[in-house]
Amino acid sequence: MKNVKKWITVVSLSLFCLLFLFPFYMMIVMGTYYSEDLFRTLPILPSNYLLENLKTIMSANFLLNYWNSFYVAVMFTLLAVGVAGLTGYAFAKFDFKGRNVLYGFILATMMIPGQLGLIAYVMEMKWFGLNNTHAPLILAALNNAFGVFFMSQFIRSSVPTEVIESGRIDGCSEPGILIRIVLPFMLPAMSTLGLISFLGSWNNYLLPLVTINKPDLYTLPLGIANLSTVFRTDYSASILGLTLGTLPLIILFLFGSKTLVQGLTGGAVKG
Repeated sequence: MKNVKKWITVVSLSLFCLLFLFPFYMMIVMGTYYSEDLFRTLPILPSNYLLENLKTIMSANFLLNYWNSFYVAVMFTLLAVGVAGLTGYAFAKFDFKGRNVLYGFILATMMIPGQLGLIAYVMEMKWFGLNNTHAPLILAALNNAFGVFFMSQFIRSSVPTEVIESGRIDGCSEPGILIRIVLPFMLPAMSTLGLISFLGSWNNYLLPLVTINKPDLYTLPLGIANLSTVFRTDYSASILGLTLGTLPLIILFLFGSKTLVQGLTGGAVKG
């Protein structure tokens, strides 16, 4: 009886996996077709137009756009995790004047849609002379209220204050305490926030759209959006570009899913 239940569970989960993976399979298959052929029938098997679609996306500086997205996403992630980690540590383990007010203000900003501040942010970047560079895409990591909230909650519940006090009694400096004692506790949360930040930067379309108009600086979403011409929308090439653009995210989650779960659940348990 136990074996029957086990097999039923395995078969059910396998069917659910195939159901959720089917859209990804269709995305891969549609990238091998001529664009107009996609409207004639539902493609199930791969076609022979893959190389032509590859030529189309490569002729549009796809590799350069790929590199731009990777560079911006990595820098954005490092800045977001670094700032959120330091700020969250300060709010969680230090008692200073105005802490609760400042923390409440940061939480309040989470309720405001980011699009409302977009115009002001673009004007600010223009005033600094940073438009048409990758700086606005990277410096946006400084506005990371969720990261500060996430890190502060994790540190408050998962980093024992007694360990920090022991380090101070032993004569360790504050930077030393942060690097040698607190940082190992923070790694799961930092890895989780890093994955979330990388995903958000990699998929960001609106901010590059309003701050960059030089094709050499386009990120991947902008590059894929500009594959179409005035006279024709090449859906197959765009889908192939999206497929290739999804690969880094799939690789990240394949190798980082365990860390992601640890970071999301670690702060839920006291100790």
